[in-house]
Amino acid sequence: MPATETTNRFLAAWNDASDKILVHTSGSTGKPKPLWVEKRRMLASARITCDFLGLKEEDTALLCLSTDYIAGKMMVVRALERKMRLITVEPSGHPLVSIEQPIDFAAMVPMQVYNTLQVPEERDKLMNIRHLIIGGGAIDDDLAQALKDFPHFVWSTYGMTETLSHIALRRLNGAEASSYYVPFDGVDVSLNDEHCLVIHAPHVCNEMIVTNDIAEFGPDGRCFRILGRKDNVICSGGIKIQIEELERLLKPHIPVPFMVTKVKDEKFGEVGVLLYEDSQTKSISHSTFHIPHSTLPPYWSPRHTLFVDHLPMTATGKPARKEAEELARKLLE
Repeated sequence: MPATETTNRFLAAWNDASDKILVHTSGSTGKPKPLWVEKRRMLASARITCDFLGLKEEDTALLCLSTDYIAGKMMVVRALERKMRLITVEPSGHPLVSIEQPIDFAAMVPMQVYNTLQVPEERDKLMNIRHLIIGGGAIDDDLAQALKDFPHFVWSTYGMTETLSHIALRRLNGAEASSYYVPFDGVDVSLNDEHCLVIHAPHVCNEMIVTNDIAEFGPDGRCFRILGRKDNVICSGGIKIQIEELERLLKPHIPVPFMVTKVKDEKFGEVGVLLYEDSQTKSISHSTFHIPHSTLPPYWSPRHTLFVDHLPMTATGKPARKEAEELARKLLE
């Protein structure tokens, strides 16, 4: 299939005389930031992923992500580094609809995987991908459950633009399925005083990266799992509420798309706000969601429930947290 326009632009930049290339962060916690990164580091990152997954020359790789962002760019670089056959399709919610040939390697965001699972013919194609990596957003329990019996390798990725895509993977299916990420060789991770993950990956970045991701290590002291983001904490009346954990606990009880954010409050400092979208019903009350008291820890229940036409999301499908805060503030004024 012919390369998309954005892929051709990236290839032109990749093949020019500069030793660096411009990338942009996703903007999930604010405005996207431009970064100039060295092409040799992108190649090093690609090599490590390909070695870890055992990808080889003439394998077929599917590019179904936008090359405006690092995840799509790195799929192209991996194909170039390993001399794989790259199939490109326009980014969409159903990336496999026109795919007929077997795929050895593909990267998708959770939304694409979820949509694909809803169509039997596309689900069969997804099951036959030899290595499927999923990144760019949280993988909830329902999606993980739907993938657990897939016959080939399904991975969740951990990384960011600054690390040139992922620096750790965890299995979502089979006997090796785990909630803990395994860092690649050459990647050292630690926790700072705020329990945020610190990454030292000299092959992809020349300085240590202190993330906002609150993490904990497994028994081996090396593999880690992510609990949530430091800036996604609601400090309400002295209680610290992790937004991602609250969303996870609420999900089985809320049948429509939703997200949790926060607003300032005179009495409690901050309170939680539940934003939801539902094209059929615009008058759902908090009690309509039938959330048992035992579901949430004391004082975790959102103080406000607000309907919105569309939940704020980034271009890569992540919750736009800052935009959600601003939206909730304006709706409650």
